[in-house]
Formats: sequence, structure tokens, C-alpha cells
Amino acid sequence: MRYRIAVAASFGLMLCCAFAAGKNKKKILLPSDVLQARTVLVVIDPDAGVSPDSPMANRSARENVEKALMEWGRFELANDVSTADLIITVRKGNGKLAQPTIGGIPNNDRPVIFEPSESGGRVGGSRGTPPMSGDPTAPRRPDPTPQVEVGSTDDTFLVYRGKREDALDAPVVWRYSAKGALNAPNVPAVDAFHKLIVEAEKQQASNP
Repeated sequence: MRYRIAVAASFGLMLCCAFAAGKNKKKILLPSDVLQARTVLVVIDPDAGVSPDSPMANRSARENVEKALMEWGRFELANDVSTADLIITVRKGNGKLAQPTIGGIPNNDRPVIFEPSESGGRVGGSRGTPPMSGDPTAPRRPDPTPQVEVGSTDDTFLVYRGKREDALDAPVVWRYSAKGALNAPNVPAVDAFHKLIVEAEKQQASNP
């Protein structure tokens, strides 16, 4: 009887230790390939339509994110999926679960631009590189269609891996959603991503 009690107690202690070890194990904040990324492509969510009330909202959000990334200085802005280590999609929320928009408009087509800055510059537009399958920056024929969008009421900021076919169909690496997350001048989504990378690098350094 005493032997069975001792075995049961030992088994219970082993379970507790295993549970504690699993509980204390820190979740990896970001994988190493994301921390090594140095180029990023910022695009408007291809599924986002144009709001008749705020037709430039998503384009302004994309520009806010690009400028905030330039000020950060960690990443170089890429022109297309084939040259981007990471892809960030942005979508402006307006506080409504459902809203009428115009779909089929190529949000991510834009002329070549260059804006110098202290950390480098922002370059936009295609340089003639053949687009990869699923590249949201690839030219599309406009086919404006009225639609109703149903989704998050907040701004969304999603991070994907780049340099691959149909990159936006892959799992999201990291997401951030909040009211005003894409607003200038502070752009909270970029600030949160910055802080996450700093913490992830500390975590990686403490667990070589």
C-alpha cells in the first residue's frame, strides 16, 4: 500500500514538473528569418475596396506606414514581392462592421516616386521586374464594382514573408489591429512592430 502511494506521489510530482517546465518555456516572439529581414514591401490589402466617403484612406495609411518605416531605418522599402523579405498589408478601418465600397480598383498600382530622407529614401513603382504569381503590385485592369465589405472596424497591419509565389495566401507572421493604428505621425502599428522586434532580438540573444 505504501509502495503504491509512493509511486502515485512520484508520478504526480513528475507531472507537476513537466507542467511547470512547459508553462515556463517562453513562446518565440518572432522566427529568426523574420529578424534577419532587411527589405519590406508595403501594400494595401488587395481585398480592400475604395470608400466613397474616404477614397484616399488606404493610400494615406500605406504612405504613413512607409514613412514611419523609413524613420525607423531598419528596413529598405522594396518595389515588389520578389525583392521583399517581408510584406506588410494595411487596411484602414472606419468603425463600421459593414460599409459600401467600390471593389476592383487596383489600389497598389502607382507611378515611380523617390523621396529622399536621412535614412535613405522611398522608392515606389515597378522597375520592369516580371511579377511573381499573386504579387499585389502587378498591373491589373480596373473593373470597378459596388460591394459591401464586412470585417474589422479597426485599422489592420499584417506581416507576411516575401520572395515567394502567392505570398499573401501564406500564414500571417504577425498582426496588429487597433483604432487609429495607421494614423500619422506616430503610426502605432509600426511602433508596436518596432518594439516587438527589439524584444524578439533580446529573447534570441538570451537563448542562442
